[in-house]
Amino acid sequence: VREATSTSIQEFIHNEQMTVLTFTGYSGAEYEAPKTMLEHASRVLDQQDPAKTLINIGATEAGIGAVYELAKRKGFTTMGIVSTLARDERVALSKHVDFVFYVKDSHWGGKVPDNDRLSPTSAALVECSQSFVAIGGGDVTRDEMLAARRAEKPVAFVPADMNHKLAREKARKKGQPEPM
Repeated sequence: VREATSTSIQEFIHNEQMTVLTFTGYSGAEYEAPKTMLEHASRVLDQQDPAKTLINIGATEAGIGAVYELAKRKGFTTMGIVSTLARDERVALSKHVDFVFYVKDSHWGGKVPDNDRLSPTSAALVECSQSFVAIGGGDVTRDEMLAARRAEKPVAFVPADMNHKLAREKARKKGQPEPM
């Protein structure tokens, strides 16, 4: 676990002599069907070589972070690139992530508000990954996947619903209509 820049993360990956497959999707919003999400992830992992592929996610345990445990059971080395907000807000990290890189960032990822640039965390994630699999996801996932496509990196998207109960609670707290 260390604070890092995109450059230092790339150096780490170079030293490991592996490629990086990044999974992205819902985190705190979780999944309506977590078992189905893990089945999709398992099929993707089965197509990879654990000796040559680092599995990257956002270091936290919620939502898509459940893929860490699955990846470890299949013999993969895991890493996570996450905003320093996770450290500062004491967000639980996955017990199954081998290497965590905190990127100094005042955002959780995605595009910087009032700007067309990715936040430092999302920029590092896109720069350091060779391929991407998104299983559901919100604005941050969309921004990262579009940036990866512009960088001509392989991107796969699997539709998945966020946890409906959590989505309704979030809308209620914000005074918004219940999502459909």
